[in-house]
Amino acid sequence: MAKKFHVKRSDQVVVIAGAHKGKSGKVLEILAKNQRVRVEGVAMIKRHLKKSQEHPQGTIAEREGSVHVSNLMLQSVFDASKRKKAAPAATA
Repeated sequence: MAKKFHVKRSDQVVVIAGAHKGKSGKVLEILAKNQRVRVEGVAMIKRHLKKSQEHPQGTIAEREGSVHVSNLMLQSVFDASKRKKAAPAATA
C-alpha cells in the first residue's frame, strides 16, 4: 500500500525545519519510498556531467535535492498560522 502524505505534486509548500528552513516552492516530485519530496528551488545540488554531444566541454548542472516530508508545511496552512500569531499582538 502506498503512503499518504499531507502534500501532493504541484502544491505550494514552505520548509519549516532543517538547513533550508524558510524557503518555499512548488512540489515537483514525491519519493514515497524514502518519505522525501523534491521542491522547486530548495536543496539545490551540483551534478558534474562529463563531456557529451550536448555539452562538449562537460558542465556542472544544478538540480533540486530532496527534503524530508516532515520538514514541509503547506503554504496556506503556514500563512494562516502566522496570521493567528500576529492577531493577538495587534489587539494587545
